Amino acid sequence: MIFIWLTISLTYILRTNGDEKDRFTGFYSEPDNTIDAVIIGSSPVYPGYATPKLWGETGIAMYTLSTNMQRPVAGYYLVKEALKTQSPQLFIFEMRMYTAKEDDMLNTIGHTRSVTDNLKYSWNRIETINAMVGDSEKFTEDRYTYYFDIFKYHSNWRTLFLWSQIRDITYEYPDDLKGYVIKDNVGPTEYLDVSDITESTPIEETQEEYLYKLLDYLKEIDQDALFIVTPYTADGTDKQAQYNYIKAIVESYGYNFLNMNDADVASEIALDYGTDFADYGNHLNAVGAAKVTDYLGQYLLENYDFEDKRGQEEYSSWDESYELYLQEYQKAVDTINTKIVNEDWTEVEEGE
Repeated sequence: MIFIWLTISLTYILRTNGDEKDRFTGFYSEPDNTIDAVIIGSSPVYPGYATPKLWGETGIAMYTLSTNMQRPVAGYYLVKEALKTQSPQLFIFEMRMYTAKEDDMLNTIGHTRSVTDNLKYSWNRIETINAMVGDSEKFTEDRYTYYFDIFKYHSNWRTLFLWSQIRDITYEYPDDLKGYVIKDNVGPTEYLDVSDITESTPIEETQEEYLYKLLDYLKEIDQDALFIVTPYTADGTDKQAQYNYIKAIVESYGYNFLNMNDADVASEIALDYGTDFADYGNHLNAVGAAKVTDYLGQYLLENYDFEDKRGQEEYSSWDESYELYLQEYQKAVDTINTKIVNEDWTEVEEGE
């Protein structure tokens, strides 16, 4: 038992650090049954929804469990993981990756690890690995390192002397901004009106199977959920027909579907597409995130019955997070304004 405990603890310390790891250790550190909403999805989530701001202005404690290029298969298992310690009123799912091709996502093995490596050791982690690694030949060479990732990261022994890693010995350490990551870059784009696209195009069969599995599970456990599309323009208008297809499936289960690219929603959010994106229509910067968070907060208050928990002692860390957010947000705004004046746009590497 001592050997197992040491192995697990060392693994938690040796795992590669970064904002994704911080997001998960932060979630695990939250007191049981204090999270009101959990938002799951890929890279649009963590820079797009300012959870401290949502708390400070609505009293809703929402936490993000997002990773880069998060494959839809992960959603079902992340719900199960979250429910081990939390009983959120609402799960929110960002749907951008449901229009992606599975083979394309399998080419980025590191993004699969972003989910599997960031889960605590448990039976659900094993099931997640089984589902995400599957029978793909892309994983055959080092499949065992997904189950025992100490073999992947053993060369990180220098991290044993870093407080930022040692503190993760139990894989629980607070994330100051509750899963949110501020972006202060600027990459101009233009709004694409998709309101006239009414046709429906099926998504890839694999992603549809994952969606139905998730929806069936949510219904089975009587869990409320919201499905959203974060504002973006990078893929043009070709994805809208697929979102129409997804919306029909989601609404057939009785859940709400909110596409923030729709013209009526976009007009209410009032994004400045020339200044509110960090990278030319893919991800929001701090200013864009503030606007989208304001809209989402109002939507949640109008469509769901959330209790305002501001002032409750057990949520003092959220008050501190909001105060930190206000400071960091102002710094980001100053940087963004300077970049706009200087036309210092985000550099994109060739091939991105």
